[in-house]
Amino acid sequence: MAVRTRYLGAAGLAVSEQGLGCMGMSMYYGPRNDTDSTAVIHRALELGVTFFDTADVYGSGHNEELVGRALGDRRDEVVLATKCGFQPDFSVHGDAGYIRSACDESLRRLGTDHIDLYYLHRVDPTVPIEESVGALAELVEMGKVSHIGLSEASAQSLRRAAAVHPITALQSEWSLWTRDIEAEVLVTARELRIGIVPYSPLGRGFLTGTVRSTDTLADDDTRRQHPRFTGDALQANLRLVEQLEAVAANYDATPNQIALAWVLDQGPDVVPIPGTKRVGYLESNIAAGDIELTDADRRVLDEVFTPEAVSGARYGRVHSYGDSPPLT
Repeated sequence: MAVRTRYLGAAGLAVSEQGLGCMGMSMYYGPRNDTDSTAVIHRALELGVTFFDTADVYGSGHNEELVGRALGDRRDEVVLATKCGFQPDFSVHGDAGYIRSACDESLRRLGTDHIDLYYLHRVDPTVPIEESVGALAELVEMGKVSHIGLSEASAQSLRRAAAVHPITALQSEWSLWTRDIEAEVLVTARELRIGIVPYSPLGRGFLTGTVRSTDTLADDDTRRQHPRFTGDALQANLRLVEQLEAVAANYDATPNQIALAWVLDQGPDVVPIPGTKRVGYLESNIAAGDIELTDADRRVLDEVFTPEAVSGARYGRVHSYGDSPPLT
């Protein structure tokens, strides 16, 4: 179970081929358990994961504090990524003053003097992207940030941003059942030599095959209201997962491993950041790096998981903030 290295952006930021998305440790997917979450982070370090992703909005700062404590004296061994520009009330802020103050607060919570990769979490439609990226560039000049990233940005925003300062990474939702970026954004990012960091590469856990009904989810798990996890959409999407399970059987693997193998197979500039609160799931995800899909199975997956085949909106009403390009 060797974790290989991949490189993001023209600058060649070296990271493990999978990162660890830490959001779920603080919000959305049931109760927090800092002890279990810390154990996952420590095990990730043992397995060779060097890329950890958080944001100031995750748990209203709780997640940054958790990650900072868990990394402890191993902070300098990893690439630490966090984000700014998005608030718990779903408002978006991209003005220069906000970005500068948000960075200082993140540095304090993380317990570090620099952020390796600092993302603008969402593009603010009321602020020119040039102002936002200009503020991020100033943080690079000050030594507080090493690399700049954008999250859920459109192709147009990527071009405008890259004209101000090199963009190392684009973080967007990308998985077998969310392939929106393939139409235009992915092509533009690669043209500009921007690395791709897919979040929710397991479809918020749906592609693991472990969620058959929302009745098994915690009462405060937001997936209970997610369009793809409810009603007729749930049943239609479960039929897709059954076909994913059939492919997994060819490798004596689990559905999550095949789903991750598919994402990893999209190119050496792609570094997914699956999240989990359990050590066993972490180890299973990391093992996906050893799977090489056959051409036949690649075709099967691409034919099964077309955008038209997936049922339900990408986000519900409460989560509509996430779509790109509407916010860019």
